[in-house]
Amino acid sequence: MAGICVIFDLDGTLVDSEGLCNQAFLDLLPQLNDTLGTLTQRYRGKKLAHILADLEARLCQGLPDAFERRYRQRVEELFAHELKPMPGVFEMLEAMNFPKCIASSGPPAKIPQALQVSGLAPYFGDAIFSSYEIGSWKPEPGIFQYAAKATGFMPSQCAAVEDSEVGVRAATAAGMKAFQYVPNGGASLRQNGFVTPFDDMLSLPQLLAHFAGHGHA
Repeated sequence: MAGICVIFDLDGTLVDSEGLCNQAFLDLLPQLNDTLGTLTQRYRGKKLAHILADLEARLCQGLPDAFERRYRQRVEELFAHELKPMPGVFEMLEAMNFPKCIASSGPPAKIPQALQVSGLAPYFGDAIFSSYEIGSWKPEPGIFQYAAKATGFMPSQCAAVEDSEVGVRAATAAGMKAFQYVPNGGASLRQNGFVTPFDDMLSLPQLLAHFAGHGHA
């Protein structure tokens, strides 16, 4: 294989944002009985529209018209003060010298903010792709296919780094090798030829080098 491109998910993979995103629900909806942990697990990687519909069903009431705007505003406030990279991400990016980009289900404005606050912006420049720009959300493969085409790589030359099941399903549906980040003993999809779980960002450069050296159709 001549080379590979590494396509990173953002939330929960590069930045420790999943808890903050769900904390915003708890802040705005005090009637929710969930713990932060159970809420984060339930909504990891899911599209916001699906989450809001699920919340309405569980609360047996419609959310206010302005709720999405208030939610995004609260997330922005939490990000500005508390967002950090996942452990080992800086060292991993320094050790990795493959072309790379971000393919996120987040809105276009949220991605640069998260990268800026966490200090990761210099590693990606303009190589950022959002589901909102193409109208396709994980587990659909569209965002990964779009990122591969935009960076000039075939799907079989791409390694997708994801934390959520929906992200892994999107990557494999796009014909890519998926590396699933499962920190702190989290549950992963079963390892097979298409999915390799790992729990330490510092191990990723070696896994990627192995993938690049051996190729995978």
